[in-house]
Amino acid sequence: KINQISLSDSTAVKRTEVLAEDLLDQMKSAIKKAKCISLALDESTDNTDNAQLLVFVRFFDEEKGEFCEDVLGLTALHGHTRGDDIYEALIQMLRDREIDLKHVISIATDGAPCMTGRERGLVARLRAHHPDLIAYHCIIHQMVLCASLEEKYAEVMTTVMRLVNFLRASSALQHRLLRSFLTEVNAEFDDLLLHNNVRWLSKGKVLECFWTLRKELETFLLDQKSAKAKQFVEFMQNEEKMEIVAFLSDITSHLNDLNMKLQGKNNTVCNLTSAVCAFQKKLELFKCDLQQDLLHFPKLLNQTAGTHHHHNHAEFLDKLIKNFQTRFGDFPLGKQVLLCMENPFLVKNIAEFSTEALKICPWASAASLQSELIELQENLALQESLCDPTTFWTKMVPAAGVPSLQKVALQILTMFPSTYCFESAFSTMNMVKNKY
Repeated sequence: KINQISLSDSTAVKRTEVLAEDLLDQMKSAIKKAKCISLALDESTDNTDNAQLLVFVRFFDEEKGEFCEDVLGLTALHGHTRGDDIYEALIQMLRDREIDLKHVISIATDGAPCMTGRERGLVARLRAHHPDLIAYHCIIHQMVLCASLEEKYAEVMTTVMRLVNFLRASSALQHRLLRSFLTEVNAEFDDLLLHNNVRWLSKGKVLECFWTLRKELETFLLDQKSAKAKQFVEFMQNEEKMEIVAFLSDITSHLNDLNMKLQGKNNTVCNLTSAVCAFQKKLELFKCDLQQDLLHFPKLLNQTAGTHHHHNHAEFLDKLIKNFQTRFGDFPLGKQVLLCMENPFLVKNIAEFSTEALKICPWASAASLQSELIELQENLALQESLCDPTTFWTKMVPAAGVPSLQKVALQILTMFPSTYCFESAFSTMNMVKNKY
């Protein structure tokens, strides 16, 4: 019987198409039953210079009793990738999937001008037909933009990248000699990492590797006779420059820790917002620590040996703090709403909660939300329940008792926390195209 199974290319393609159509039909059926859905979309150019629009959908599947996050569609953008072009492609995709735009409660983007343009951007075009649509910039993208460098820090970072490229990419022979040298001296790493602006963690990883190998790299460069090598040796022997490298390595390490917490699947917008708020408080701690024991800056402590700093790094942290406040200050979810999602029994200012909730759910009644929250807080059985917010709001809270409150919670938990899924999908797509 096995020999009778057809394995031709056309048969395999046909069977794959049948399976894909069946999965798409299942998803369309589940979306129709969902009370609300959220979208996240991004446009990227693959390695063949074709622009691709990738759209993900997130909704609560009542039959499965869990939130589902899946690809809604992938479509090529021929020609321009303006807001109008993306809008037309998205609307056509929604029509094909039989989804009403009014059924979409929120949309997450990468914040590009074609997405957020005031007049012709995608969000502006969508809001012309759906004024209550919640649109926001991906939390991870905003965090990365907050950490942009300027002046002396950018100059030192550029020099480090030039040094790494000189050792790794300028000559295949030199790269082989470097790896052989690092192996001979039993260095912690046997090679340097190249920086990639597209990769979120790249800058911190490169600095971490460079700092760990700084002594070995200086010894290797001293044996080189080129003028560039001599310039880089002077850079590595400059205490002021290396102090900046140490500080950047420390602070990017903290930023990478935050970035890792924001990545991954099964996160909610509440989880990511809490992580960002915690990091903002840490920044205030880091600022005080710079003037004291450098507990959170081990590399800077090692470089300066606890003596006077050549630079006022507190100014860098001041700007970082301000960037976080500016970019996350207008995030659609208020503190009381987030607190209610995490633990409704801790909400004390019920009036403020209802005010914040109405900003994202204008259909709700403030009076109903306030009454239902009080009833929920007095429920002794729910007070003793120990579970995550998703389980609490979807399985523990009775919809009949607090319908408006549960609907608000469902909408918030349906929101995409970030565009992490796109980065993974586009990376996979490029890997497949490179391989085949």
